[in-house]
Amino acid sequence: MIVLVGFMGAGKSTVGRSLADRLGLPFLDSDTVIEERAGRSIAQVFASDGESAFRALEAATIADLLDGPSAVLSLGGGACGNPTTRGRLAGHTVVHLEVSFDQALARVGADPRRPVLAAPDLADRYAARQADYARVATVTVRTDARRPGEVAAEIAAALAADAGRAARLVHVGPDGPGGYDVLVGPGASARLPGLVPAGAVRALVVHTRSVATLAEGVRAMLGEAGCTAYLAEVPDAEAAKTAQVAASLWSLLGQAGFTRTDLVVGVGGGAVTDLAGFVAASWLRGVPVIQVPTTLAGMVDAAVGGKTGINIAEGKNLVGAFHPPAAVLCDTDTLRTLPAAELSPGMAEVVKHGFIADPRTLELIEADPVLAVDPTGPVLPELVERSVRVKAHVVTEDLRESSLREILNYGHTFGHAVEQVEGYLWRHGSAVSVGLVYAAALGRLSGRTSADLAQRHTDVLASVGLPVRYPDAAGERWSALLTAMSRDKKTRGATLRFVVLDGLAQPGRLEGPSEDLLRAAYREVAG
Repeated sequence: MIVLVGFMGAGKSTVGRSLADRLGLPFLDSDTVIEERAGRSIAQVFASDGESAFRALEAATIADLLDGPSAVLSLGGGACGNPTTRGRLAGHTVVHLEVSFDQALARVGADPRRPVLAAPDLADRYAARQADYARVATVTVRTDARRPGEVAAEIAAALAADAGRAARLVHVGPDGPGGYDVLVGPGASARLPGLVPAGAVRALVVHTRSVATLAEGVRAMLGEAGCTAYLAEVPDAEAAKTAQVAASLWSLLGQAGFTRTDLVVGVGGGAVTDLAGFVAASWLRGVPVIQVPTTLAGMVDAAVGGKTGINIAEGKNLVGAFHPPAAVLCDTDTLRTLPAAELSPGMAEVVKHGFIADPRTLELIEADPVLAVDPTGPVLPELVERSVRVKAHVVTEDLRESSLREILNYGHTFGHAVEQVEGYLWRHGSAVSVGLVYAAALGRLSGRTSADLAQRHTDVLASVGLPVRYPDAAGERWSALLTAMSRDKKTRGATLRFVVLDGLAQPGRLEGPSEDLLRAAYREVAG
């Protein structure tokens, strides 16, 4: 959907019709649709029901139109003042037709169809609405002293130039409560102000030192949305996911007087989003959380799905809760700031999604492994979106990991054990990479996975710089690894359960494998 926003007199209707003709799309005007539904003019709705009733009708109408077929949609001048509407605009192309206050008044004159003209605070409303438009706009075009066709031509050119950088919207979960949107693409984090839940007046921004500059930007954007934001720096990686760090954040929330309508924002890698989500889930038995993952692993795995947690000495993520976020903003521009050593581990989750559900992902990597991990190229953003869509589909079908969602743990039973035994000094993605090779070996040795498919794991993972062996030729760590795997979340009683492949994109469950089989697979990855 291409949405035009701007103050009255900006030219939304005339420019919108010209733009729609250029693009071969229908043109819709939300005010016209509202009048058709109400059976009255907007001025009459204002006069009889009041502005509040009109705004509620306006928000409901816009929500319906945004869910409909593609079109050029013009919104009323005050529509973006509604936080819910601003949130719904995320993922759409939003064009702000900017017009000066004097020019706007000169164009509309004393139009009786515009009840807002009679407001004594019209200049103040103009200033406030300019801020609202800036929050949602992906393109801004000045319209003063310009013809509608000229403006439409500039917009069409801007859209064509920016087509490859458009952020995509992926919905997770049900359409009602518990469902949320993931915005994937360049500049996605800039949409944060429009996604702040109604009623939030305080926000805790949980971040690591490496993304302190971005966290400051997030605080500023939250300020635009009317939130007083507090920054909370936490340790890097798994060191952040402890009960002690969580308790320190609970204390901050208590001291600042956070209520159930206030907000937690996680800015950083998967460990930060896990921690922020757990703190949000546990404070007052649940407050909203928005995740802004800044690493590849965070975008394609940790931040999406609503699983939150912290680690204890006995294992990884053993303490946690299911707590769906209010929104997730996967800004692929942030991947450009990561060194290769930070980027490569996240590819393990991407490769995993390829093997369990999306073979096209594997094909894109195999076609050019170097380009696949290039954050400035076109392939990596596509891989991120494909991974998010795989996870969104699985999570929507199984919100609380009762059946289907277990396939997302492919490679994780052994990978988590490696992390624990190594004292979390191995990166999660590196451990999962070896875990995938182990699961493939286990599947092959049990007669479930073909030799070619098992070898493909090693080839694809190695091509993007991920480890495919866990050096322990003497088998000294096997006992500790087996103990760690027995505490895995998929284990039932004394029965170990693994995800294995019965074919490409055909995950299945292997229950109660013998220790001889487990050890034989280990010898293959520990050589």
